[in-house]
Amino acid sequence: MPDLQINALDGSTLPAYVALPPGGHGPGLLLIHEIFGLNAIMREQCDAFAALGYVTICPNLFARQGLGGEDAPLTEPDWDRAAALYKNFDIEAGVRDLFGTLAHVRQIPGCAGKVGAVGYCLGGRLSFLLAARSDIDCAVGYYGVGLESLLDEVYDIRVPYLLHVGEQDKLLPPPIQKRVLASLARNAVITTCLYAKADHGFARTNGLKYNPAAAAAAQAKTNAFLAEHLHV
Repeated sequence: MPDLQINALDGSTLPAYVALPPGGHGPGLLLIHEIFGLNAIMREQCDAFAALGYVTICPNLFARQGLGGEDAPLTEPDWDRAAALYKNFDIEAGVRDLFGTLAHVRQIPGCAGKVGAVGYCLGGRLSFLLAARSDIDCAVGYYGVGLESLLDEVYDIRVPYLLHVGEQDKLLPPPIQKRVLASLARNAVITTCLYAKADHGFARTNGLKYNPAAAAAAQAKTNAFLAEHLHV
């Protein structure tokens, strides 16, 4: 069962997992799941960020498609089901649900004020849009999908944004990757990090494309980035 229900902008509610830091207070952090939903890996990531001092919350963005908290532990063997959820996912509704989550985390008594976001895959795309369209304080994206279709929003990003990209990401082939990275480089608040021999999903623990070295390097950069911009 989810730890809480978030009030969405349309008046409905959205289930979410929340993890509090040891002291019970700290900056806020939105964790945005990939196409496998709010699964065990995302909950573990929430707990890990909470241990670093963040009030961390991960909304179940697939709940509108009927994927409840008890059904959410999808993994790579469930690829067809996950792909269907992604195909039917309303990106704009997802952004609005993140706006609601952002408002919610700021109202949690333990939240120290500043709020950042970290997103993976689908969540990487959404963290980009959150950075471009909201007043979040900073954001991180891991191998965001479909960024090539969002390049007209690059200059709307006015907060620090960090993007991790696998050099061998098959969902971002070389010509598209080159174009995306060149476009992002024109915005001084955006930092991109490229990882050799890393494919899409390189930070997914126990995933088929998991790359421990790249994942550790990206996590270290993410931790430093969040500490700098959220003042932990």
